Amino acid sequence: MFKHSLFAIAATLALGLAQAAPEKPECIAPAKPGGGFDLTCKLAQGGLQNGNMLESPMRVTYMPGGIGAVAYNTVIAQRPDEGGTIVAFSGGSLLNLAIGKFGRYTVDDVHWLAAVGADYGAIIVRADSPFKDLKDLMAALKSDPTQVVFGAGGSVGSQDWMKSALVAKAAGVDFRRMRYVAFEGGGEAMTSLQGGHVQVYSGDASEVAAHLKGGKVRVLGILSDQRLPGELSGIPTAKEQGYDVEWPIIRGYYMGPKVAKAEFDWWVGTFDKLLASEAFAKLRASQGLFPFDLTGEKLDAYVKERVTHYGELAREFGLGAN
Repeated sequence: MFKHSLFAIAATLALGLAQAAPEKPECIAPAKPGGGFDLTCKLAQGGLQNGNMLESPMRVTYMPGGIGAVAYNTVIAQRPDEGGTIVAFSGGSLLNLAIGKFGRYTVDDVHWLAAVGADYGAIIVRADSPFKDLKDLMAALKSDPTQVVFGAGGSVGSQDWMKSALVAKAAGVDFRRMRYVAFEGGGEAMTSLQGGHVQVYSGDASEVAAHLKGGKVRVLGILSDQRLPGELSGIPTAKEQGYDVEWPIIRGYYMGPKVAKAEFDWWVGTFDKLLASEAFAKLRASQGLFPFDLTGEKLDAYVKERVTHYGELAREFGLGAN
């Protein structure tokens, strides 16, 4: 009888301690509406609500500034313990952390929650380009790097610039001799490529599917560890062609540094369920993203490895990393 009573009390306590879903779930997109951070928050919003994993609607709020720096600093300094708030981040956020663009805070100052998908760098040329594969492009760069003009969204030090610089490095070319034209975004860069104003566009895999169907561009290589599924499965990776260049663009979420363990664990468990669902896989694919699933401790380890790697790259390329 006594043992049964103890078990009953223990079971009751366990139920009482079970973490409930947050009352006011929120996803902060560290930018204006539209773009990658907004997409990342909408993925969480749509996936969690359609999967009935939240008891209340998730709102998306916008906190632009410093490509994520304002949100990072605000959550750490002013909203560190909000158990219902998640913040979108990307591979670009990690690069900025490595370079020191987020101010005094580091990769250790938040809880890295979940990565839900990824895009990958792609080296793109016009369909009538003399470059048929990466080997052709590398040969041209080695012969005379000034004859090849790269274009992409973002200035020197950006993600897209880094893809171009890594390709130049793989060819044994000093990146400072590389010709690079910065555009406001990928759409402008793609238009310039098709107009013949640049010869190579270092963009993203998700951008090229529609253009490939139109027969206007050719993808020389994907900057992923393995071939991508679906329509891009016929395109070889840079690694396959003998060039060790990878550039994953992950999308995910972090939380404030003082969020209670039970609240954080609830989110980790919920994202584990979400990422295992077929409905979310379809939602992610509809947004042009590819599978990349990491949560909790595994994501934390991955993020810290990436920031270290980006820091090394930044120092190598003279970008003023910490």
